[in-house]
Amino acid sequence: MKPIEIDGRTGEGGGQVVRVAICLAALTTQPVIIRNVRGNRGGTKGGGLKSQHVTSIQWLAEATDAEVEGLSVGSTTVSFIPRRAPSELLQRTIKLSAASGSASTLLILQAILPFLVFAGNSSHELVELEISGGTNVSFSLSYDYLDQVLLPVLEERFGIQVERRLTRRGWSLGPQSRGSFWLKILPIPVGESLRYKAAVPRKHPESFEVTAVDVTMVVPSTVHEELQNALVKDLDVIFPGADVNFKLVEDSLLETRWYILLVARSKGGIRWGKDYLGSMPKKGKLRGSLTSQVSDKLCRGLFEEVAQGGEVDVHLQDQLICFQALCHGYSSFPRGESPDDSTEGVLIDALGNLDIGESRMRREKSTEPFGHGSLHTQTARWVVSELLPGVEFYNKGHLVRGVGTSFACP
Repeated sequence: MKPIEIDGRTGEGGGQVVRVAICLAALTTQPVIIRNVRGNRGGTKGGGLKSQHVTSIQWLAEATDAEVEGLSVGSTTVSFIPRRAPSELLQRTIKLSAASGSASTLLILQAILPFLVFAGNSSHELVELEISGGTNVSFSLSYDYLDQVLLPVLEERFGIQVERRLTRRGWSLGPQSRGSFWLKILPIPVGESLRYKAAVPRKHPESFEVTAVDVTMVVPSTVHEELQNALVKDLDVIFPGADVNFKLVEDSLLETRWYILLVARSKGGIRWGKDYLGSMPKKGKLRGSLTSQVSDKLCRGLFEEVAQGGEVDVHLQDQLICFQALCHGYSSFPRGESPDDSTEGVLIDALGNLDIGESRMRREKSTEPFGHGSLHTQTARWVVSELLPGVEFYNKGHLVRGVGTSFACP
């Protein structure tokens, strides 16, 4: 097949373009060339491939027996020509280690997880994966978000089953450190495709009512009590009556390492996450009031996500687009940006079937990043459309008709 050419400066113009394009190329054995890699990430450090991109592409190249050119840190053009489908995956125990300890393990996972989900074989073998690098890294999802938001939603809405365990934390803040986590993935059976299961009907507003907020705190032990008190107080004001569950309270051991995740859960099983990664200021007025400021900022941010009236937070929305594109039939994860352009009036039953009779659908053009959501979300839709032209997006991208990808036994 003729390679699809992708301009890495399009949309958000960062690593997401690389991860989504290479992942889908590997899944479909479609050659791809990406030019101007991370072209919008010039700055002082420049663009080009980073350590986590090289790690994930290298593994996908080995798994698909791909021809690759330009696979080195800093490269601004990469060519990827795969030859084997996921169903032909031979190695079922995988260990990946980024060259840099601060490279995000979650960004590595984003580039390979859809491929592994489709790596079913006739023996129904599981896939075990261990990734070493950073688990709490700036500008990246954390392991905790993966564990409490992304993977539960993938299981509840697409049936994707993944066991997981954090082995050790690795931080991008403070002294150099390296962490790792372990996953056991049950690929979907050979010949089958992903199936979407709708959440609660949007006509029941009470299903969006927050009944509980789970709190993960990995901060210095000296501020545990103060931060807990601040969070309980602020959450009680914003979500009165909701249970506050301290899921994890852990000593980060260093003032340079603060990580907090709030996950709101509704009656209808919807999850919204909001987190904070930062350090204690070395001096000044902020040092004494950091706990109250962080608590206030986090709780308000979580409230703003819930108040959107959608089924996902800003980070979850773009993470799900690949899975929507690959699944069979229609799926919808609106964030509620605009009632006039949402899926209101478009009804999807519990098994993901569209009720055409009551629908109001507007097909979106996909020649450039489009739709509601963050620039990351808009860009992900565009990349998906380039690699999977059969995918259809409607109503500002809130409604997706996937291509129903499946693989036969090799």
